[in-house]
Amino acid sequence: MTTAINDKVILQNGVAMPWLGLGVFQVEDGSVVVNSVKDAIKNGYRSIDTAAIYDNEAGVGQGIREAIAEHGVTREKLFITSKVWNADLGYESTLAAFETSLNKLGLDYLDLYLIHWPVEGKYKDAWRALETLYKQGRVKAIGVSNFHVHHLQDLMKDAEIMPMVDQVEYHPMLAQHELRAFTREHNIQLEAWSPLMQGQLLDHPVLSSIASKHGKSVAQVIIRWDLQNGVVTIPKSIKESRIIENGNVFDFELSADEMAQIDALNEDKRVGPDPDNFDF
Repeated sequence: MTTAINDKVILQNGVAMPWLGLGVFQVEDGSVVVNSVKDAIKNGYRSIDTAAIYDNEAGVGQGIREAIAEHGVTREKLFITSKVWNADLGYESTLAAFETSLNKLGLDYLDLYLIHWPVEGKYKDAWRALETLYKQGRVKAIGVSNFHVHHLQDLMKDAEIMPMVDQVEYHPMLAQHELRAFTREHNIQLEAWSPLMQGQLLDHPVLSSIASKHGKSVAQVIIRWDLQNGVVTIPKSIKESRIIENGNVFDFELSADEMAQIDALNEDKRVGPDPDNFDF
């Protein structure tokens, strides 16, 4: 059981990845994202997740640099993720996109680089580029995002290096049972984006009842459910108080019955696009 904010899971290649991180999807570049990153690191977070399409990598990089200067955290203690966007999928274009992201972030390497969406006919060439970057030591771990089981199976048929992470939409309404079982079987770490279903679950009566029993918020219960299911999670917030709250999930444990109650909420309901049917 994870017991502290700096606890990590060991990926299949031996790299240690924090169980909890800060996501910055739709966080405005500039002072907003800079302060979010700094607040997270100040309060014990060591993992920051961004992407080229978020258009805030420069601010994330500035936040990292300022946090290192102000809070005595070394770069080596941080775990920074970015993703290659759909328009850049391809071998040479992915290599170029990686350089652009790295320059915007102002970093020498990434800890994790992901293919953002499984664009048919393109993700295998992009994966070869990620393998090249991994072999060069430019990135510590490589993986994918929004890949269903059949996407993973297709990629793995030709991959020289197996994906280490699959970051997907995951919350009590979308429990991803088949994908969880497959990734567990193949030692691919599942990671949750939109773990709070963009706030749609915060008034749910079952979750509210469980939260009240523990003296916790619904958000904290959902994050705890993620962690106890062995899923890395990256809740987003731009408010320091909420960032602190989201990280305060290591002093309680959900019972087997409570976990089952939350599991039973699954409706295979998405707030984001279906990876089998997206158009961007």
